Amino acid sequence: MGSRPNLHLTPLFFLHLIILTMLSQIFYIRPSLAQLNTNTFRWTGEKDDEVDKIQSHQSMSTDCDLSVGEWVFDASYPLYEANCPYLSKQVSCRRNGRPDTDYEKWRWKPQSCLLPRFNALDFLGRIRRKRVMLVGDSIMRNQWESLVCLLEAVIPDERKMVSTHDPVVAFHAMDFEASIEFSWAPLLVELKEEGENKRVLYLDSIEENAKHWRGVDVLVFDSAHWWTHSGKWSSWDFYEEEGRMFTDINPMVAYEKGLTTWAKWVDSNLDPWSTKVIFRSVSPRHNRDNGWQCYKEREPKVFLGRSPRVPAQLVVLKEVVKKMSFPVYLMDITSMSALRRDGHPSIYARGEGAQERKDDQVRISDCSHWCLPGVPDAWNQILYALI
Repeated sequence: MGSRPNLHLTPLFFLHLIILTMLSQIFYIRPSLAQLNTNTFRWTGEKDDEVDKIQSHQSMSTDCDLSVGEWVFDASYPLYEANCPYLSKQVSCRRNGRPDTDYEKWRWKPQSCLLPRFNALDFLGRIRRKRVMLVGDSIMRNQWESLVCLLEAVIPDERKMVSTHDPVVAFHAMDFEASIEFSWAPLLVELKEEGENKRVLYLDSIEENAKHWRGVDVLVFDSAHWWTHSGKWSSWDFYEEEGRMFTDINPMVAYEKGLTTWAKWVDSNLDPWSTKVIFRSVSPRHNRDNGWQCYKEREPKVFLGRSPRVPAQLVVLKEVVKKMSFPVYLMDITSMSALRRDGHPSIYARGEGAQERKDDQVRISDCSHWCLPGVPDAWNQILYALI
């Protein structure tokens, strides 16, 4: 008979086993978000509890804050031609005579994760048979024009069109049965002209604007700048809430009331399984010194580690979104855009809001809107990652 195998295990064997186990723990590396293929990562809106937590009230992950990073020069930019036919005159800086073009070639690079390069066909595939609507003021219109120009070049002329049904303008990609829309609602809540030319801002009424948002698959909101307009720049004479009319109220208190009305409407009327809601934070203005702070700027500022001043609108927005039951993703573009004084039209805006003086020698400098191609393209690159 053959001998039985020796099953006696020595203490040395157990020592080796313990050492190997410890080494496997030390050298095991968990994959980080930065190593994931962001084209296939489920950023938002999936029926998954963890994803919902990410989309709700926080950044995507503690490892991936898209708002922290740097602008890097990229010779392959811009992602579309400066003569895109969908650009309004006010933001067509090169056509308006701006002599430099480097402002078109800066790419946003997040510090802790990869941001996928914008792929127009992939974006259109993701929104097939869907409606995407950007809601807000002229800065949101700025972003809508950027998004349309990022997409339109891959669509044959006869398979795209623009329709207008005031206050909504829509770009249609017919082969994808998809639309990219812009809805004018700078305050989100209702602004009406009453008798005797009284302009009234209704802090607790929103349906006249919100009726255009129903049935949309992806909603991107923005409302900030108009709330701080005062004096001759103000668009209203009175506030009204619960039937009471008044004039004396802190602008940020009014903003909080208006945003709360919007939040209640979203919570009550939208289904998070069928609609994604994104709120884009306030776009920074560089309008100090009578609008000349951005004049002749030629490159981004470098982030030096100091936390930039947080606009009051962003503080209010975060508090309102935090209280919502609907999972709203807060897309923070404020600090990244604050580094881009070079990206504004300055004197090279020839549309409304940037009129030339009579002597034609000095023009008003627009340090609020953005040249296109330019900074809003990075916002839409983030939107692409979210969708």
